[in-house]
Amino acid sequence: MSVLDNWQEWKGFLGNRLDHAQKEGMTTEVISDLAYQIGGYLATEVEAKNEQEKVLADLWSVATPEEQHAIANMMVKLVTNDGTGK
Repeated sequence: MSVLDNWQEWKGFLGNRLDHAQKEGMTTEVISDLAYQIGGYLATEVEAKNEQEKVLADLWSVATPEEQHAIANMMVKLVTNDGTGK
C-alpha cells in the first residue's frame, strides 16, 4: 500500500519530512517553494488515491499561481499543526 492511499498516512509522511527538513536547517521560504513544486507535480502527474487528494488536485487545477502557493503553504501548515491543536 502506498503512502498516497491513505490521507492520514500521507499527512504523517509529509509531517515527518517537514520535521526532518527543518532540523536540517531548511528555511520556511525554501520549504514553501518545495511544497509548491511538489504540489504542482502531484496535481498534474500523480493520480489522486483518495477523496482529499482529488479535492486538492481539483483546487490546484483552477487556482492561479498565487493561490497554488497558498494551497501549498496551507498544506505545510496542516502537517506542521496536525495533532497539536493549534
